[in-house]
Amino acid sequence: MKSGHIIILVMLAIALVLGPSCAALKLPFIPSSGVSEERIAQIDSSSLIIESFSTSPDSKHVAYAAKDGSKQFVIVDGKEGKQYDDIVSGTLVFSPDSKRVAYAAQLGDKWVVVVDGKEVKRYDGIGAGPLVFSPDSKRVAYAVRLGDKWFVAVDGEEGKQYGDIWGGTLVFSPDNRRLAYLASEGNKQLVVVGGKEERQYDGVWASPIIFSPDGRRLAYAARVDSKAVVVVDGKEGKQYDDVGVGTLVFSPDSQHVAYLARVGDVWCVVTDDKEGKLYSDVGKGTVVFSQDSQHVAYAAKAGDKWLVVVDGQEGKQYEAIFAKFGAGIIFDSNDSLHYLVLEGESIYLVKHKFR
Repeated sequence: MKSGHIIILVMLAIALVLGPSCAALKLPFIPSSGVSEERIAQIDSSSLIIESFSTSPDSKHVAYAAKDGSKQFVIVDGKEGKQYDDIVSGTLVFSPDSKRVAYAAQLGDKWVVVVDGKEVKRYDGIGAGPLVFSPDSKRVAYAVRLGDKWFVAVDGEEGKQYGDIWGGTLVFSPDNRRLAYLASEGNKQLVVVGGKEERQYDGVWASPIIFSPDGRRLAYAARVDSKAVVVVDGKEGKQYDDVGVGTLVFSPDSQHVAYLARVGDVWCVVTDDKEGKLYSDVGKGTVVFSQDSQHVAYAAKAGDKWLVVVDGQEGKQYEAIFAKFGAGIIFDSNDSLHYLVLEGESIYLVKHKFR
């Protein structure tokens, strides 16, 4: 967590304890070598809607929703915005460059998108989840409803209408050129990328649709009858009994893709359509490529033990590998990595050089 975030959260915690008296709050300065403090905003805890609290990526700005009687409004760096009947929970977001703010609000029986303090247009409904800025912060996208039809709007420009747009699936490519999202039409689902529709499926995994680092490739998991299939650049891979949700990952050079697949009751890692060894379990979120994209590693379970597999080669078995709990398998260079393991009552740092 960044130091700015910590300072803000400490101020917020104290404000919640002291209540309205925080208007005159002055935190004591505790001298410490190399430490400085800068007040970013003043918070009135009596009006704060705490779950809306948000900080900018550069930690220099704060925004949150506040209430005044039956009305709600957004405060950005101490400046109050227009009052509405409701500020839609989870929609308030800063742009990646920290210079812009967007959110959705309700006014009567209509919903409105507000970007940089200006209302874009009023709609009959708004999609769940935060509004989405492009990586360069120049564009903002959101799902909205008019009548019984849903569509995605980008900077106010409305796309094709569908029966539903899955909230939280909107994602811009890293190069800012394309927007992808999941839509429903009848009893089918499809991914729309750059305004072009891909094949309709019986189901598409809502999270996540992923772009490659260079923005040129796209991958997601879909359902065909009772089987799962990964679709990369519009081409279907082999059908499996299941695909691990959220396990799709591109290599840094965008040339390779890997994911977890289930065959019966066992799992394997599939890299560029090549299946690895079957295991009773594979740590979700552990699949990682080396910086040069030439090696792939992951944590797998064999019997009651866990091990790390690098390019198909198994490492030593341990009681637990913390990579499967989010600690990570870390490539230190293109030919070495490390990870933490549990053996008995001891935690070990394992360093692995493999070339």
